[in-house]
Amino acid sequence: MKKIGFMMLAVLIVNAMTFAQTKMDRTVEVGGAVMYPSKNIIENAVNSKDHTTLVAAVKAAGLVETLQSAGPFTVFAPTNEAFAKLPKGTVESLLKPENKALLTKILSYHVLSGKYDSNAIAAEIKAHKGSASFKTVSGGTLKAMMKGDKLVLTDEKGAMSTVTIKNVYQSNGVIHVVDTVVMPN
Repeated sequence: MKKIGFMMLAVLIVNAMTFAQTKMDRTVEVGGAVMYPSKNIIENAVNSKDHTTLVAAVKAAGLVETLQSAGPFTVFAPTNEAFAKLPKGTVESLLKPENKALLTKILSYHVLSGKYDSNAIAAEIKAHKGSASFKTVSGGTLKAMMKGDKLVLTDEKGAMSTVTIKNVYQSNGVIHVVDTVVMPN
């Protein structure tokens, strides 16, 4: 009897480990590239053709090392199209060395300390009766709410950004792709 119980326990452990590994191995495609949960935010982002502007900005701001660290981080990652919505010349101006502090503030406004997948964000929204506020790494506040089945962020200036791809798990956090650059005050 003890032998059967031990064997059943062993089978349960193996099944749990297999399930956990399967969950960790789930990949999402972003910008034509597979995002691997075993890689960090930077290792994955550099492969997305939809995030070349973001990657260039992260490099210009000197944030590569930070986003390669253990974290965990939640990154709301604007696409190239999101950056293209900014007034003409804004991106080029922000990438200049003399604007590094402002660029860093804007980029870190897209980052939360901690790992907030869509379920965690939805739970906060529900707990706060339809809208939740999150403190960003820059010290600003992003508000999150649901519009239908879409997660929408509102920045400190009142502009909205929609999550277009959610739950892109990384070894050091999670990325949510957004369609608009959010701006701090």
